[in-house]
Amino acid sequence: ECYADFFREDFDVKAYTSQSIHQAVIAEQLAKLAQGISQLDKELHLQVVARHEDLLAQATGIESLEGVLQMMQTRIGALQSTVDRIRVKIVDPYNKIVSRTAQLAKLQAACDLLRRIIRILYLSKRLQGQLQGGSREITKAAQSLNELDYLSQGIDLSGIEVIENDLLFIARARLEVENQAKRLLEQGVETQNPTQVGTALQVFHNLGTLKDTIANVVDGYCTVLEENIKNALDIKVLTQPSQTVTRGGPGRAAMPTPGNTAAFRAALWTNMEKLMDQICAACGQVQHLQKVLTKKRDPVSHVCFIEEIVKDGQSDILYKFWTAVTQTLSSQFQSATDSSMFLKQAFEGEYPKLLRLYNDLWKRLQQYSQNIQRNFNTSGTTDLLAELQQMEEDTQDIFMQKNQDYDPEKALKDSLQQYEAAYLSKSLSRLFDPINLVFPPGGRNPPSSDELDSIIKTIASELNVAAVDPDLSLAVAKNVAKTIQLYGVKSEQLLSTQGDASQVIGPLTDGQRRNVAVVNSLYKLHQSVLKVVITNQSSFPAAAEQTVTTALKAVHDLMGSAVQPLLNSVGDSVEAIIITMHQEDFSGSLSSSGKPDVPCSLYMKELQGFIARVMSDYFRHFECFDFVFDNTEAMAQRAIEVFIRNASLIRPLGEGGKMRLAADFAQMELAVAPLCRRVSDLGKSYRQLRSFRPLLFQTSEHIASSPALGEVIPFSIILQFLFTRAPPELKSPFQRAEWSIARYSQWLDDHPSEKDRLALIRGALEAYVQSVRAREGKEFAPVYPIMVQLLQKAMSTLQ
Repeated sequence: ECYADFFREDFDVKAYTSQSIHQAVIAEQLAKLAQGISQLDKELHLQVVARHEDLLAQATGIESLEGVLQMMQTRIGALQSTVDRIRVKIVDPYNKIVSRTAQLAKLQAACDLLRRIIRILYLSKRLQGQLQGGSREITKAAQSLNELDYLSQGIDLSGIEVIENDLLFIARARLEVENQAKRLLEQGVETQNPTQVGTALQVFHNLGTLKDTIANVVDGYCTVLEENIKNALDIKVLTQPSQTVTRGGPGRAAMPTPGNTAAFRAALWTNMEKLMDQICAACGQVQHLQKVLTKKRDPVSHVCFIEEIVKDGQSDILYKFWTAVTQTLSSQFQSATDSSMFLKQAFEGEYPKLLRLYNDLWKRLQQYSQNIQRNFNTSGTTDLLAELQQMEEDTQDIFMQKNQDYDPEKALKDSLQQYEAAYLSKSLSRLFDPINLVFPPGGRNPPSSDELDSIIKTIASELNVAAVDPDLSLAVAKNVAKTIQLYGVKSEQLLSTQGDASQVIGPLTDGQRRNVAVVNSLYKLHQSVLKVVITNQSSFPAAAEQTVTTALKAVHDLMGSAVQPLLNSVGDSVEAIIITMHQEDFSGSLSSSGKPDVPCSLYMKELQGFIARVMSDYFRHFECFDFVFDNTEAMAQRAIEVFIRNASLIRPLGEGGKMRLAADFAQMELAVAPLCRRVSDLGKSYRQLRSFRPLLFQTSEHIASSPALGEVIPFSIILQFLFTRAPPELKSPFQRAEWSIARYSQWLDDHPSEKDRLALIRGALEAYVQSVRAREGKEFAPVYPIMVQLLQKAMSTLQ
């Protein structure tokens, strides 16, 4: 460890010595150092003795290495002298080659420049001749200019005196050709001349500026239209049409003077019509331009011009133009109406007129597209037609085919959305106002005829005005449906639902009178609106018609629910009168004269008198006769059904009773006659009434084989009737169940299924069989086997 300091790289003798002196043990330190030196000598000696042979071999190797190094030094010197000799031989030729190469490059540049100058002089001379040829030679002149441009690229021709004048002439010629081509393009587009447009486009293509020129032309159209839109909506011009615009006071808004609003509106709509003409004309020109671009090809490269325009993923020019126009319309209309309340009111109030202008514009644009297509396929010079590409389907024209991603008509009408919403809101107010007016809070009477006419006129007016557009018609039809709904709600609130509304004992009560007036009012509304819809059917979209018809159906349903309590009350009374037939005696035998004592029963007289009085006192006041008859005919059918049911249950029934009941059947037709247009219109009920009467006098066997059975008269009714011919022991189903006739009648209403009714009858017959067997009877009643046979026949028809 004490010798470790001597191994360090940064060992300093002076520092070590001074440190040893400082520690003041010099003698001891010297003794340690002397001991260390002695120890190192021993170690070195031992190492030399141990590796004696190796050390000798290394000493010999060092001598050999010195010889090799001396030899290498000699050879390097020889190589150096050889390189010096070669350098002397190469440098001179190299310098000569460099100078010759520079000379050659300058010669080639001079030759290239001379060739260019010669070609420029030739082309300049040719260009002069082509310019003198006018528009016929303009495409060749453009080709020459294009080549001259190519010759001038990448080289400075200034300062060459021989072509200075030619370069000036070329610059002037280029300007002249461009201007001439622009004029030709403008003229061709305005006159829809594909030859002129094609020539101009060929010139720009030859000049290499086709894409930029087309972009500038379209941008120019957009700029002009934007200016036209601004001018059309300029409130200052509109409010002072007949004089120059005078400068107003600071901060003074331009507005029509009172009494001059009509002139303002007239000026506005005149401007709008002009604007639509301008948009249509511009669109027609851009369409024509695109059509030529689509069909024209370069005669040399055969590249279609439209490919030059739309490459790099750019949209076609018509799409770009239309998008710009629609966006401009939206923004300009928005800003104009934001800054002028009068403009906003005009567009909102007369929105259908604005929409009609837009629709007319769209139709004209589509017509333009068809005409252009037709003109291209049938006309044009032979030179141009040879170059035009014939297309059966014009997929480029956005006015003819709607893209899935872009609807051009919707884009056009998007600028009108805010005015449509405001118009529909005002339209709804116009429709609701007269209804709210004629149904004041706390009012108890429906509107008068004049008031109702006013409402109908408003509805007709709104629908007529909206007929300019199917979508607007549908939106207004929805408003009309809401109006009809509101009228229904207001009318329903007037209806009397108290007990006196359904009484049929005395004359009309106030509540009933009001209900009749409400139903008549609803009927008038229903018929009048239906007439409006039918009158305008040709201009009315199916969806709009369906919307109004659905609302009218709700009115019809409300009329039905308004008269239903009265109908129910009358129906109940009719049934109550019919069921009193069981209080009369039909068991009597035939009188000596063979005729019944009275033409008809007392209950039938009461029924006839009641129905006649109800029709006279209550239903006569309704103006909707068809509606009333639709409801009372159902009542008449029910009355006949209940009459036949109860007639089949009369027991006992004597011969005199049969004659009286037959008379009642005849009188029943007269009784229900006031309830229907014609009794024969009652259908199956009427046939049942007519078919049942002869059965009263036929034998049971004849009845069982009657053709009317099952088809006209249900089996259950005939089986019920046959019980009247049986002995008292064979009880009717209601007698067996110990029900009253009224309860049995209710059970039949609750079980309309023939299967259920026949099951009840079978139970009665089975009970009879058991009773006969219980008393050990020898035979059944004569009618029993006929009834069983009939029951089996009835059950088999149900399978």
